Amino acid sequence: MFSDDAPPRTSTGIAGLDAILGGGLTEGRLYLVEGSPGTGKTTLALQFLRAGVPRGELGLYITLSETAHELRTVVASHGWTLDGIELYELVSELGLAADEKQSVLLPSEIELGETIKRVVEIVERLNPARVVFDSLSEMRLLAGEPLRYRRQILALKHFFSNRKSTVLLLDDKTTHEGDAQLHSIAHGVISLSQSEQEFGIERRRVRIVKMRGIKYQGGSHDFVLDTGGLRVYPRLVAAQHHTEFQAAAVSTDTPGLDALLGGGLFPGTNTLITGPSGIGKTTTAVSCMLAALRRGEHATYFLFDEGIATLLSRSASLGMDLQPYIESGLLSLVQIDPAEMSPGEFAARTVDAVQRNKTGMLVIDSLNAYIQAMPGQAFLMLHVHELLTYLNQQGVITLLLLGQHGLVGEVRSDVDLSYLSDVILTYRFFETAGEVRSALACLKSRVAPHERTIREFRLGPRGVEVGETLADFEGIMAGLPNYRGKTPMLGARPRVDRAP
Repeated sequence: MFSDDAPPRTSTGIAGLDAILGGGLTEGRLYLVEGSPGTGKTTLALQFLRAGVPRGELGLYITLSETAHELRTVVASHGWTLDGIELYELVSELGLAADEKQSVLLPSEIELGETIKRVVEIVERLNPARVVFDSLSEMRLLAGEPLRYRRQILALKHFFSNRKSTVLLLDDKTTHEGDAQLHSIAHGVISLSQSEQEFGIERRRVRIVKMRGIKYQGGSHDFVLDTGGLRVYPRLVAAQHHTEFQAAAVSTDTPGLDALLGGGLFPGTNTLITGPSGIGKTTTAVSCMLAALRRGEHATYFLFDEGIATLLSRSASLGMDLQPYIESGLLSLVQIDPAEMSPGEFAARTVDAVQRNKTGMLVIDSLNAYIQAMPGQAFLMLHVHELLTYLNQQGVITLLLLGQHGLVGEVRSDVDLSYLSDVILTYRFFETAGEVRSALACLKSRVAPHERTIREFRLGPRGVEVGETLADFEGIMAGLPNYRGKTPMLGARPRVDRAP
């Protein structure tokens, strides 16, 4: 609960950043926005100024680094206008004073004190509520020595605080890396960064270095710089999200699979489906999802590996037509390109699917492609753990598909997520009577006394079929399963004994 004396907040113009800050910036304070060139400082600053226009707050953009023409080009590229924002250029591209409206101050020929004086005159004349100063690198060059530079920044801070203006100082860190003195002067520090990937788009992140008087969400948060501005995706914290739900088992509409799982799938749990390529992991997930759709539940399918058209046609050929549920709005099929999407954006889409679409079952197909979007193994484990914890606490049934290397013999996965999974279903190819068939087993369940048997699995004209328990299996743990029992195989033709 905030005190009555607590100053009001003002929006940054970026919903995700406001969420990280717990409601926005404190009004009437001076903030530092730092980041190397290309991280999005100018776009953030423009969004901040534009957010004040509907509230009748005049915005002022003072630039020492970019020309007015360059800034207008940035504004036009986002489909914006500068209505309600004053743009004041302190240096022209030619270095010649054209008129009083476009004052020219050459860093090599003018003293810092005169620059500050001109800024003060502009602010006193316009009386803006929001101010952006771009950038501090030029001011460092003007100052020449650190003591003088710090003294002028302090004077600037005091001047703006008396006028109740909210100020963003932009720093591209090209002349000084990590200015600790400037950090101490500013009321808050927002740091933008970007990292290059070996393939795909660069990853951009925002971090609140400090913020006085505000309880903010720490750590790094992914953001995207695109047409229309910055979109920030706050880091998912599962502990902040809890929902009451019924934990009773629901059927997969496949009796053999229900028996293997100990009654079916349970809300608030995640199931890891592992096995070699082509064995039926995706079809199993679609079959379970179809059972939820028939119950009238919403479902979301995140598809990393194959196209939506391929999934729909393949499912329809097995008697599982998903098109009516897409048209009714119960099913959302979402194609994901891991090279073009950050982990934070994917987490945001997942949260949106649960909160806005009321998703009861969610499928990630597959984790192999999802893993490639992660910057490292440690990050992957933490991210997946937080995501699965959130989904479990929302009562969602989550199916995670993980392809394994190898078709027969030893099979392995890129990463071990078994300890994060509530239920593990594993598939294996096996041979019997000159045929290659598939077997299915439930290796782990935290929620029900599951079968510890091996059952045959088949993709038939009616979708997924799970047969009786197969006795007399050999080599399942060695990676070369072989069946020599007498249990009839699914779909096997009856044996005909010929007369001699």
